[in-house]
Amino acid sequence: MPSDRHIVAPSAPSLLVAVVTPSFNQGQFIERTIRSVLDQHYAPLEYVVCDGASTDGTRAVLARYADRLRALSEPDTGQASAVNKGIRLTSGEIIGWLNSDDVYAPGAFATVADFFARHPAIDVLYGDAEYLDADDRVIGRYYTEPWNPRRLVRRPFLCQPAVFFRRRVVERFGLLDERLHYTLDYEYWLRLAAGGATFAYLPVVLAGSRLHAETKTLSHGTKLHDELNVMLKRYVARIPDAWLLTHTQALLRTAPRPRDVTPWAFAVAVARVSWRLSWQINGSISPTLAVSTLRTLGAGALKTLAGRPLRLPVT
Repeated sequence: MPSDRHIVAPSAPSLLVAVVTPSFNQGQFIERTIRSVLDQHYAPLEYVVCDGASTDGTRAVLARYADRLRALSEPDTGQASAVNKGIRLTSGEIIGWLNSDDVYAPGAFATVADFFARHPAIDVLYGDAEYLDADDRVIGRYYTEPWNPRRLVRRPFLCQPAVFFRRRVVERFGLLDERLHYTLDYEYWLRLAAGGATFAYLPVVLAGSRLHAETKTLSHGTKLHDELNVMLKRYVARIPDAWLLTHTQALLRTAPRPRDVTPWAFAVAVARVSWRLSWQINGSISPTLAVSTLRTLGAGALKTLAGRPLRLPVT
């Protein structure tokens, strides 16, 4: 996985790293995921793949690596269940989980282990991640920023495959919430932050997060936001305006509409939907949301009068 930020491998790392891969019908990618773990050439390492009884070629791939990892293939109740199962089966001091379509960057484990060894007070370490397409081409960079728990409720700036945490985190805060299917990692970071866990950001590319047509968060946008709204209410009194507007965009993308929509009509739809969501979820419309949507309405009116239509993709 190419990167313009180079990982510097430390000398003689000794912390036991445990990696868990939850898997279900990702035969197209699973071998690349496995190789990115094994090709770290890091020791000591525990690697467990918890496969939800895949019906594609996944189990044949797992069989080829049976001497280098532990694989289970049995029904589960979802991704969180599989990750939790894998964590229980390991004992490593440092834990990472890597979905079956993502990859680690070369040298990631050595870099992470060295950091934790030199910073014993840190509970959670996260780095940068690149977006990859189905053919491993880099197509972007996941937005990441230095640690700020107040910012975290507005934007999940930790990319899950680029996050590692100590086992004491699990012992103190528990495992993933198995009721969640789309926001399980985001909820975990919020839970740890609310509980006082110590986070550190290392501005080095540690992983590649794959974007493709079957990616869960891309193919189930409205369901994701329905779950997100309920989950966030555990940690904040009001859903932030940024999330309401993102939810609005997801709803508008899936709603029937003509192919050509004027900027004015689109701005009206954004205002209408975002205000409705705010009333339903927060019980009011914040001044900042009102001002931002009114500005959008004004800009949409001017563009429409100027004869500049906004062409939207057909869904």
